[in-house]
Amino acid sequence: MTEALEHAKETMEHAHHLSTHGEPHDTFPRNVAMLVAFLAAILAIAEIGGKGAQNAYLTLHVTASDDWAFYQAKNIRSNLYNLSADVLESLPTATEPALRKKIDAARAEARRLDDDEKSIGRKQAREKARRSEQERDHAFHRYHLYELVVGALQISIVLSSVSIVSRMKPLAWLAAVIGGTAGLAGLAIALHLI
Repeated sequence: MTEALEHAKETMEHAHHLSTHGEPHDTFPRNVAMLVAFLAAILAIAEIGGKGAQNAYLTLHVTASDDWAFYQAKNIRSNLYNLSADVLESLPTATEPALRKKIDAARAEARRLDDDEKSIGRKQAREKARRSEQERDHAFHRYHLYELVVGALQISIVLSSVSIVSRMKPLAWLAAVIGGTAGLAGLAIALHLI
């Protein structure tokens, strides 16, 4: 971000020099300098949005990992209860009432760990982990879109600078179009429209 803002500052200084030492009624350098200042401001805001999306992605990545770890823990516990019940059922004394009670309790606990609406069962943990992954992927997509906006704004600042030096007004118009489009895209990303 600092390089782009430094470049914008240099462009504005060069435009000021041209407008004070050039032709008296030539407002082109000053207008392009204003364009560069506007594009630099949008660039700074877009980079803040990009950093926010990047932080959201990293946070959601950790959340998704935690959710999947919780799911795995529920899965392991459920399997252990089922395995305990299987071992107890394989015993010759499996029909005794005390042992049968332990087998039924182990199976009931395994079922509760699989699907528990009151707490979070394995089924609910899996759904929560999938939602976390979707949110993470969306945040990464937003981060990538912000990176494209930042790149387009940097290109438009460079084109603006070249238009001042070369006195080519079509380059300034192209820079304004690219920068304006990038700014609108950044706004759409910020408003979660794309």
